[in-house]
Amino acid sequence: MTEDEKRIINVESRVDNLETTFKMFIQEMRDFKTEMRQQNQMRAEEIRELRQDMKAMQVNLDAKIANLDTKIDGIGKHVQNLTVAAMVGMGATVIGVAMIAVTVVYSILTH
Repeated sequence: MTEDEKRIINVESRVDNLETTFKMFIQEMRDFKTEMRQQNQMRAEEIRELRQDMKAMQVNLDAKIANLDTKIDGIGKHVQNLTVAAMVGMGATVIGVAMIAVTVVYSILTH
């Protein structure tokens, strides 16, 4: 073989090696892209699940807050009723003390 033929064979061999390496690189890039897509899909699914959980928690929290509002309104009405009862009781006590005082004064004046 001549020197030129050896060089051509050498160059062809190197080109074949480069083509093989390039094909492997392309395949690795395709695999990488596929893996990244799968990971993105998994993350998107996890985010959807988290959002659904958050919505469920928000609905639950809203229901609990509504329940607390109802209870607070009930307590307010109860306190209002107790206040009215206490005021009536204090009024009755004042009237009773006044009647006792009138009775004592009347009994002192009539004797």
